Amino acid sequence: MQNSIAVTVAAFTVLLHGVTGLDNGLALTPPMGWLAWQRYRCITDCKTYPDECVSEKLFMNAADLLVSEGYADLGYKYVIVDDCWLSKNRSADGKLEADKTRFPSGIKALSDYVHSKGLKFGLYQDWGEKTCAGYPGVLGNEESDIKQFVEWEVDYIKLDGCYSNVRDMDRGYVEFGKLLNNTGRPMVYSCSWPAYQEEKGMRINYALMAKHCNLWRNYGDIDDSWTSVMNIADYFASKQEFWAKHAGPGHWNDPDMLLIGNFGLTIDQSKVQMAIWAVLAAPLLMSNRLSAVRPEFKEILQNAEIIKVNQDVLGIQGTRVFRDKGIDIWTRPVEPVHHGNYSYAVAFVSRREDGAPYPYKITLEDLGLNHRIGYTIKNLFDKSSGIKHYALPKTVVNVRVIPLGVVFLRFDVITIKLEDDIYNSPLLNKTVTFT
Repeated sequence: MQNSIAVTVAAFTVLLHGVTGLDNGLALTPPMGWLAWQRYRCITDCKTYPDECVSEKLFMNAADLLVSEGYADLGYKYVIVDDCWLSKNRSADGKLEADKTRFPSGIKALSDYVHSKGLKFGLYQDWGEKTCAGYPGVLGNEESDIKQFVEWEVDYIKLDGCYSNVRDMDRGYVEFGKLLNNTGRPMVYSCSWPAYQEEKGMRINYALMAKHCNLWRNYGDIDDSWTSVMNIADYFASKQEFWAKHAGPGHWNDPDMLLIGNFGLTIDQSKVQMAIWAVLAAPLLMSNRLSAVRPEFKEILQNAEIIKVNQDVLGIQGTRVFRDKGIDIWTRPVEPVHHGNYSYAVAFVSRREDGAPYPYKITLEDLGLNHRIGYTIKNLFDKSSGIKHYALPKTVVNVRVIPLGVVFLRFDVITIKLEDDIYNSPLLNKTVTFT
């Protein structure tokens, strides 16, 4: 086990450093923000659901709450409109236009409002004849539609793939991305073509995607359930040897939205999603009712230490490195780095449903952490402990993970040799326990 984990991590690190991506200077860390789809889908009946329908009011409120509730200060900057914002038909002169009842002020006014809050504005479209919900798509109107996006001062484009030919996506998405870049306006480009090609069993050109897209959806839509979260995590793990090497600053694999604060996940399951998404260097795009997020869920979403892992500037996507006794171990190399030795974020995720916390032991060297000077260890979900733990490669880490929960640790390399009394003191435990 020891050698296999260490070799796997080292191999991914080498591969990742050799990847180059879209050269638009954007999304150098995974985008963070709020996206409407999972929580609000395509609710267009504003008379019956005035606070939940897809409307300018919904997105203005989201912008207000990102700022007032402290999310924006932590990096959640994008307010992204998803499907169902359009009128059912283009205007008489062939332009895209928002539904006049639900967006009476128009998209430019909404964009201006979001920008006035110090945030970024994102918009959904589809590289097809229609969007997934049946509204006008961009196919055949790419240049004129992109011109409108520029006029509306859009900062982020999510391009779906319904009602299109999957065999043409390699060409169509690339051409669309080139048109975006040629405008001179910086727009993050979120592509959906691998999700559509994966389900058809096609061989996907991820190197081409990394060159032309800032992020891309690899899998089907997430649903508000533990089963959906873990299905996505398992699928990412099954593809990680191929997918992870194409992720890095400016180009990210996207496992879809954060469900935290909705209906389907418990507090501890929400911690699992936050931890795995941080290890995967995934975009952190919440889709929830921000005004109704309970404090215990808000604390997870606003965990600055975990956001720091997600936003690590090295941009190395982590992987699942071991499965044992119902415990999945995910690791991600992060800063600081000392003489080629990485720091690591390590998530111990329980798949167990036997009703009791499960103790699991492993040495640092079996996790691939071999820095001879040692590491400091921090429990990222435990703010109550101010103890700084020191550990060497032979140190045993004992985690006690509750059913369907996670223990998420950060191991930072020590960059200078500590005094001998530290190495001989009780602070340098032979076994360190976290719950």
